[in-house]
Amino acid sequence: MRVYGLGRVRKAALAVAALTISASMFTEPTGASAANSLSMLGADVSSAQRALDLGARYYNANGNAADPLDILKGLGVNYIRLRIWNNPASGYNNKAKVLAYAKTVKAKGLKLLIDFHYSDTWADPGQQHKPAAWSGHGIGQLQTDVYNYTYDVCTSLKAQGTTPDSVQIGNEINVGILWDDGKVINNDFTNLSLLLKSGYNATKACNAGTQVVIHTADADSDAHARWFYDGIAAKGVAWDITGLSYYCMWHGSLSNLYNVIADMKSRYGKNVVVAETAYPFTSANADSTANSVTSGCSGYPLTWEGQAANFTDVQNTARGAGAIGVFYWEPTWYAVPGNGWDPANIAGSGDGWDNMAVFDWTGQVNPNVKWTP
Repeated sequence: MRVYGLGRVRKAALAVAALTISASMFTEPTGASAANSLSMLGADVSSAQRALDLGARYYNANGNAADPLDILKGLGVNYIRLRIWNNPASGYNNKAKVLAYAKTVKAKGLKLLIDFHYSDTWADPGQQHKPAAWSGHGIGQLQTDVYNYTYDVCTSLKAQGTTPDSVQIGNEINVGILWDDGKVINNDFTNLSLLLKSGYNATKACNAGTQVVIHTADADSDAHARWFYDGIAAKGVAWDITGLSYYCMWHGSLSNLYNVIADMKSRYGKNVVVAETAYPFTSANADSTANSVTSGCSGYPLTWEGQAANFTDVQNTARGAGAIGVFYWEPTWYAVPGNGWDPANIAGSGDGWDNMAVFDWTGQVNPNVKWTP
């Protein structure tokens, strides 16, 4: 995730000003295609592997314990997103762990999206730290680093029979990756474009059919989205899917989301996915770490019903605007002691997302949440 994912203090300064919306305010524009469907019904469950290793239990709508992937699949999920960090202090979300969990994902008959952060820790609009191993590298070497690392992870997944169906070349890269070398400064996309091309080329060299997603948190503003994607397009960057983050408390109304998706699809002729979304089911906090989100959006109470209604409306909006997918971010990350947000202190930090998961603090799933084509 991002500035707003883990209770980071920079969230308040960097997130888009909160806007309230009402479910009754959104009306699908005339002429929207009712025939469009969502083929990527996704969930980012990157924290689940650690939770399960710690003995976390997950319960389906009938109150029966089950594998969280099976529970999510039963609710309509067909695509799993896993983040990958280069060398995280926790040892989780690294190559070895991702390879192991990818086997579980594919064995369930689910598709796989690998989210490259190109960092040892969180990468988002407010931070894009180089991996320590690349810290002294300039733009020339970084192009090689991105290519080799992307190719290595992809081919390792392929070799074990879990070829990724899609990959993200960076996570919420509103102003670039691998700062400061790959940061967009003074509207200059040159260095970023070189790194994105390296990631794209490595992915296609691994497997031509793997779809490349370029992901920003720019669902807040069509002007912001155009600035970024126009910038990389002008430099000849290729990608297959435009990925956007949308959280109503930061990115505004559903009608705004509709307009951004529709424009992105039309302007670049590429499929669009909402790569991240989520909504709280309560304002209460389960542990010592403050919640990243403490208030909701007008029309959606902080209840299981409100959470489900918001997710349904996001899916309906995305579908109507012509998107092909929606991913819920970290639905399985309920507060399990030892599964903290800080990879440098995973055992000692808490979970700022415990009120945003679709499982409550005892591991019971919200039966109202559904992923629908």
